[in-house]
Amino acid sequence: MFQTIANAWKVADLRKKMLYTCLIVLIFRIGSAIPVPFTNIGVEGIVDPSQGTFMNYLSMMTGDAFNYGTIFAMSITPYINSSIIMQLLAVAIPALERLQQEGEEGRKKIASITRFVTIVLGLLQSTAYFFYLRSKNFVTPAGLTGFAAFFQAVTIIACFTAGTALIMWLGERINENGIGNGISIILFAGIVSRIPTLITSLYGPKNGYIAHGGAYYVVTPLIGVMLILMIAYIVWMDNADRRIPINYAKRVVGRKMYGGQNTHMPIKVNMSGVMPIIFASSILSVPPTVQMFISADKISNSKFLTGFFKLFTSDHWAYAIIYFVFIIAFAYFYASIQYNPIEMSKNIRENGGSVPGIRPGEPTARYIGKIINRITLLGALLLSIVALVPIIVSQIGKATLPNGLNVSLGGTSIIILVGVALETVKQLESQMMMRHYKGFLD
Repeated sequence: MFQTIANAWKVADLRKKMLYTCLIVLIFRIGSAIPVPFTNIGVEGIVDPSQGTFMNYLSMMTGDAFNYGTIFAMSITPYINSSIIMQLLAVAIPALERLQQEGEEGRKKIASITRFVTIVLGLLQSTAYFFYLRSKNFVTPAGLTGFAAFFQAVTIIACFTAGTALIMWLGERINENGIGNGISIILFAGIVSRIPTLITSLYGPKNGYIAHGGAYYVVTPLIGVMLILMIAYIVWMDNADRRIPINYAKRVVGRKMYGGQNTHMPIKVNMSGVMPIIFASSILSVPPTVQMFISADKISNSKFLTGFFKLFTSDHWAYAIIYFVFIIAFAYFYASIQYNPIEMSKNIRENGGSVPGIRPGEPTARYIGKIINRITLLGALLLSIVALVPIIVSQIGKATLPNGLNVSLGGTSIIILVGVALETVKQLESQMMMRHYKGFLD
């Protein structure tokens, strides 16, 4: 990976793209440190790092911007949710499906609609976040009434919403002029910025888990080993594929003969990459967002609301089950968008190829579809292991250790970090091959 980055740096065009991406990431980190007017959160923030709550997850995904109420507190989450909604609607609404099939113009129209939906979702989440900050006395001056209170609310909500729009624009600039996927790169930057805090929470001599002594002297190092093994596991999973053999018949075109060779069509085991994790996490963020609109007293006085919102805390056993189901569902959904067995069968047939032992046409499409369904399930299960093992470890630690153990969010962050790093490196490799970079080809 490092050799690929070093080779890409030697290419002037790619070096400009890499520097441009770094500039966008720098802007994102600067915006994540600028507080919104009328807020006074302080250095401790609003999130307790020892608790495996949804807010801890948001703080991790936003690079602590959510924790300190900065202009990028909503981060890229509204844009991700908007993209999910548009992809789901494109399957259900024929007009959007036709737009997807209209080529570049259709994609531009869908992208424009996605931006408007992002602003609406950002406005809703910003409003919920404002009410939460006000309920916890993080808004100053407190107790305003009339126009002053209205102006204060509008200013704070507008700043959070503007931050959502700006970060969406930054992500699109990376897509156009930088390296990698803009959404993934911004998520990557936010999580990387949180690594020192996560290390401190585990190994800090004063406030870390290892400072509690006793069993923590054994458990805490084992967590580090588990994380390293998970990284190796994710890399192995990402490189695994299922190869469908393809035979091409000989054919004469002009004075040359083509075909007559045996090859294969690779289908990645983890064909959806990190997207099922991101999609599932974004959907699970909806109930906690709704919770911010409801006063704490009303929730505590209702057994139903208390139990319902507790299901969506990352340290609850039901959260793991819901998370698992969503990962499987979004893996199948994403695979159905990426792969069309009928089109794949048609392309094989038009190029004079065939799958050994399978008749061309519909039988080949059914065969490919059957393989894709099996591979999708296997990939989703492998992906779920990484996402759920830290949650299970946290539950065991909570039940057996005196001060508990919270690593429930580690799996999600590791999948995103490793997945984004691998995808970005592969994009660098493909761009270098397109430019016939001699040093890389050698």
